[in-house]
Amino acid sequence: MQPSKDITRLLDIMEALRQPETGCPWDIVQTFETIKPYTLEEAYEVADAIERGDMDDLCDELGDLLLQVVFHARMAQEAGDFAFGDVVEAITRKMIRRHPHVFARSDADTPDAVKLQWSEIKQVEKAERLERRALRGLPEDADRGHLGSVQRSFPALVEALKLQERAAKVGFDWSSPEPILDKIEEEIAELREALASNDKEKVADELGDLIFAVVNIGRHVGADPEMALRGTNTKFRRRFAHIETELEAQGETLEAATLERMEDLWQAAKAIERQLT
Repeated sequence: MQPSKDITRLLDIMEALRQPETGCPWDIVQTFETIKPYTLEEAYEVADAIERGDMDDLCDELGDLLLQVVFHARMAQEAGDFAFGDVVEAITRKMIRRHPHVFARSDADTPDAVKLQWSEIKQVEKAERLERRALRGLPEDADRGHLGSVQRSFPALVEALKLQERAAKVGFDWSSPEPILDKIEEEIAELREALASNDKEKVADELGDLIFAVVNIGRHVGADPEMALRGTNTKFRRRFAHIETELEAQGETLEAATLERMEDLWQAAKAIERQLT
């Protein structure tokens, strides 16, 4: 078996790994559920490579993510449900269908018109999906109603954002960011009360409300909360690394440093960043 740029080589490799008699003991026993965490992890690693602008890592991580698709498709094929080719056919059909302004005739010649057209096509596809599931004896979608299309499997920040976006489509939304700031202050006050009561369950509940409100203001100002938080995480890593580096340079350790000492170095890191920007 040799490496190849042909996708069939990857399919052949996965088939060999899953062979009951001669395959890899680890790969053979995997299921959709056991592989699912790796699929999510690989997607996040792709996002990380993009954020770092590392094209070498991005190429590698995209390969890892593609492997996840091939792995799931292989398990489905073994179960007699669908194969990799069906996955490719489904997405190509969907993309062609949703872009009639590119692959057929359409009057959608502006971004807004394309979005409207996309929404209309998705509604048709949803009806066809329900009909297809009925023919196969499968139940209707568990989650119905206006928010039913928002998957519960999304990361919590993404789910919150999509729930708010869906609610906003029918007018359940703030008119501007300012009232949301008042809501955030209200949630902070309620969180303070919960903390004073020492009720962990109540604290968790109020914390969730606060985060949900913060996500909402991000949506209003066009700042994706997931990306905003990832940016802050990167900034935290960078500033903390400055603390660690400075302590090492002066013969000190993180464990022995006081909070005040680390805070001084943190502020120094912030000052350096301000000068650079």
